[in-house]
Amino acid sequence: MEEPTIQKSELKKTCVNCGAELTYKPGTTSITCEYCGHEEAIAPKEKGFEELELYPYLKEMGSQRHSEEISMLHCKNCGADQHVEENYKSLHCVYCGQPLVVEDAYKENWILPGAVLPFQIDKNQSFRIFKNWVKRLWFAPNNLKKAALDPQFTKGLYLPYWTFDAQLYASYIGQRGEYYYETRRVRNANGKMVTQQVRKTRWYPASGEVSGFVDDTLIEASKQKSGRIPGKIAYWDLKKLQPFDSGYLSGFVTEKYTISLNEGHLHSKEVARDIATRWCMQDIGGDTQRVTSMDMKLSEETFKHILLPVYVSAYRYNGKEYNFFINGENGNISGTRPYSFWKIFFAVLLGLIVIGVIVLLAKK
Repeated sequence: MEEPTIQKSELKKTCVNCGAELTYKPGTTSITCEYCGHEEAIAPKEKGFEELELYPYLKEMGSQRHSEEISMLHCKNCGADQHVEENYKSLHCVYCGQPLVVEDAYKENWILPGAVLPFQIDKNQSFRIFKNWVKRLWFAPNNLKKAALDPQFTKGLYLPYWTFDAQLYASYIGQRGEYYYETRRVRNANGKMVTQQVRKTRWYPASGEVSGFVDDTLIEASKQKSGRIPGKIAYWDLKKLQPFDSGYLSGFVTEKYTISLNEGHLHSKEVARDIATRWCMQDIGGDTQRVTSMDMKLSEETFKHILLPVYVSAYRYNGKEYNFFINGENGNISGTRPYSFWKIFFAVLLGLIVIGVIVLLAKK
C-alpha cells in the first residue's frame, strides 16, 4: 500500500466578473454565478471512477489514504454531521431545523468520494413538487403550506453511500421441486361431492456452482436519531454518476458518513448472500426450489464512497418534527405530515350534521 496522503478540498471558485461564489447549476455540468449569470464548465475527469481495493483499506483505515480534510458541523439534536459551505454565516440542520453556527465547526478527515450523482432538479422545481404534494394532503395544517414553500427550511443535501463490487462464487446443495396434480373427490360447503385438482410437489436432489460479478451494491452510509430517508424515494439511476468534483457540491450541504466502511462491508455481504441464493435457485430450476446449504466466496472486492442528491425540508408543528424528502435526481417525494385537529373536528361535525339532516328528512 502506498504512503498515506491527505488531500485538501479544492478552494471555492469565485466569479471573475463580480467576485461572488459560483454554485452548481442542477441538471448541467456547470457552476454559475446567481448574481451576474456567469458560468464555468466543470472539467470532466478522464480517468473516470476510481474503485479502491477493499481489504487493504479495511486493514489500514488509520492511514486515511485517499482522504481529504473538511469542515464539519455536528447537530446536537439529531446527530447529523454536515459539511459547512463557506458562504453560510449560519445554517439550520437539514433534518431537524435546529440552528448550526459556523463558529462551532471542526476539522475532520473523510474518505474522498469517488463519484457523485449531481442534482438534476433545482430548488424552484422542488418547491413546485412540494406545493403539489401539499395540495393533495387531506386535513393538513395551514402552516404546512408555508413550510413547504419557505427556502429557509429546504436544503439540497448530498447523502453518503458505499458501493461494493466483487466477483461472487458459490457452491450449493438443495432440491428441485416439480409440481403434479391429483384428482380428488371432496365435499363442498353445500355438502355435495365435487371433483377437485390438488397440487403436489415431487422433490429431487440438486447441487451445483454459480458465479458472476456483483456490481455497485448500494449501502447507506449515514444514520441519525431522526430524519431517515424513506425507502420510497431512495432509488437513483447510478448510470448518471459522475467522477467526483467538488464543483458539484457548491451551494449544497454534504452529509458525512457515520456508518463505517467495515460496517457497510458487512451489510454488503448480507446483500451478496441474498444475490447468491437467488442465483442458486435459478440454477436449480424446476417449479420451486430449496437451498439447504451454500458456501459463498467473494474475491476482487472493491468499493467507493459516493454522494447522492435529495432535497430535505424540516418542519416543526406543535413541538414535533416532520421531514419531507424529494429525490434530487428524479423528483420522487415522500414524507411524514401533521394533521390539523380543527380541520378533522369540523369535518366530523359537518358529517354528523349531514347525517342528522338526512335522518330527520327520512322521518317526515
